Amino acid sequence: MPEPVRAAAPFGDPSPQTCLQVAGEAALLAVIAADDAMAAVCRSRSGAAKLEAAMHAAHQEAVEAARHADHAEQYADDPEMPASALAYCARQAVHHAVLAQAAAGVETTAAGLGAELDRVLTPAELAERESARRQEEAEREAEQQAATGMDRPNREKAASNLYLAERHVAELGWTTGHLRVMEAAATGRLYWRGSRARLAARNGEWTGGRRISQERTQALLTAKFLTAAQNGDGTHVLTPSPMGNVALDLARLHQDGLHTSDRAAYDARFARVRRRHKRRDDQKAAARRLPPLDRSAQKLYQKPVTIAEQQALDSQQAPLDAVPATPPETGAEPLPAAAPPQPAPALATTPRAPAHGPYRPLRSRPRTRVIPVSPLQPTLW
Repeated sequence: MPEPVRAAAPFGDPSPQTCLQVAGEAALLAVIAADDAMAAVCRSRSGAAKLEAAMHAAHQEAVEAARHADHAEQYADDPEMPASALAYCARQAVHHAVLAQAAAGVETTAAGLGAELDRVLTPAELAERESARRQEEAEREAEQQAATGMDRPNREKAASNLYLAERHVAELGWTTGHLRVMEAAATGRLYWRGSRARLAARNGEWTGGRRISQERTQALLTAKFLTAAQNGDGTHVLTPSPMGNVALDLARLHQDGLHTSDRAAYDARFARVRRRHKRRDDQKAAARRLPPLDRSAQKLYQKPVTIAEQQALDSQQAPLDAVPATPPETGAEPLPAAAPPQPAPALATTPRAPAHGPYRPLRSRPRTRVIPVSPLQPTLW
């Protein structure tokens, strides 16, 4: 899944810093107006009911202004929120601040904050804001690269692969033992001789080594997660197939999808192949086989590459040597220049006459009406 990036503010909209500053000032003015209304109630000796109503109204508007200011701060920390959400919260905070000052009976100084939000930015301010946005994106990208070691396209590939792993690893019916067998095959030292699967100590030495589960190896080989290449001495070297490489990477990404035991994996596979119209023995035989990896996962999987791997790959590609302009002097006589190619002579053939003449449309002739004659009617002529 792609990383969330804040959408750029439309042309002419206030910057996020301006929205936060205006929202904070509006909330502060609203609170001051509510405090003034409460102080007026405390000083009053007559008409306290009217002042209390004004105090409650100002307090309510101050609460709303502070709430929108808090939302603006939360949206500023959330990259999924567009810049227009900050402008909306700032305008709402100004609106409630004006209402709070009006309810408290003080000068509505918060109305001037709205002009700051509606002010058209100059080209210099627009350029400065764009430069700040690019610098912020560059800093965020540098932090992500330092944390993951990958650039944005490869981070998106890794996120997509994690989603595929969470969806398809459990369907494989693997245990941790199957994963260990696949990891052993990925080293290129897993081999099969006779009826034993072993992990060789070194590449090319197909004798001895640690024993590997024969049952799991055979199941992975039957399901075509492994491929076998026969050597001259009768040893079969087992390596992951293309489908096995994808399944191995997905299983490494989401090991929580692996089953805890062979019995649990068998029960999960049996639940998937269980059908009422099938014989019990056929269901058990199908549950003992490992299902292949879903084809959609094989097509959508893309292996991410780290920045270090990209640099190593670029350094291994040697530049092509330039072809020398003049041949080296060897003391031998120069070869004669090759004659330029001559065009082939034209064949002296006469054009063949067309088999048929030009097409001439036939004139339409009037169609004569055929008078039907009954076989029993005598002819009159």
